[in-house]
Amino acid sequence: MKTCESPEPKTGPRRASIMVGVVLRRRPGVTRWAKWVWEPAGLIPGAAPADWKVLREEDGAIEYHAVTLPLELHRAETESYRVTLAMNVPSAFVVMRDGEGSGPDGMGVLTLTVSAYEAQDYLDTSEDIVEPVRLPDALVDWLASFCAAQGEETPFKKRRRDKKRVDLKEDGVGDARIRQDADVYRSPSAMKPGRLH
Repeated sequence: MKTCESPEPKTGPRRASIMVGVVLRRRPGVTRWAKWVWEPAGLIPGAAPADWKVLREEDGAIEYHAVTLPLELHRAETESYRVTLAMNVPSAFVVMRDGEGSGPDGMGVLTLTVSAYEAQDYLDTSEDIVEPVRLPDALVDWLASFCAAQGEETPFKKRRRDKKRVDLKEDGVGDARIRQDADVYRSPSAMKPGRLH
C-alpha cells in the first residue's frame, strides 16, 4: 500500500493528467431481466484513442477497449485520492450509463476517476453504473507522487468556544444611543412600579 506523506507545504502542481484506456467486459446475464452484464476489466495507461475495439472473445464474453479518457488530478481532491490509495486494492472508478453511449447495446463510458468522493456522488443517482477497477502499479505510483507533492493535510482543529458567562443578568442592556425602554424588552418586575399603564 502506498502512502502520501510529505512534510512540505503544498508546492506541487495544481493539476496532472494522463490518458488511460478503459477495458470493459460484456458477458451474458444470469437472469432474464439483464441480458448483459458490463464490468471494467482493466486500465491501459498511455493508451491510444479507441472506439469499442474488440480485444478478446471467450465463452460468450467480449472484452472491448471501449474508450481512452484523460485521468485528471487536482490539488483540491488530494484527500479523496489518499482515501483511494488507502483501499485494500487501490482502484479507479469507471462511470458508465446504459442506453446513451456509442458502444454495443448503447453502453457508454461517462468518466474515469480516482476520487472516491466523486465516485460516491455518481452512486447517488440510479442512472449511472459505477464500478471499481484495480489501478495498475504505474498509476498507483503516479497518484502517490502527486499526493506527496501536495504535502500533508492540515488536521482539523475544533475551535474552542469563548468562556462567556451565560448565567449573568443582562436585563436592560441594549444600544446606548436609543432610549432603553423602547430598545430592550424588560420584564415587568424590572420596571418601576409607577410606570406600568
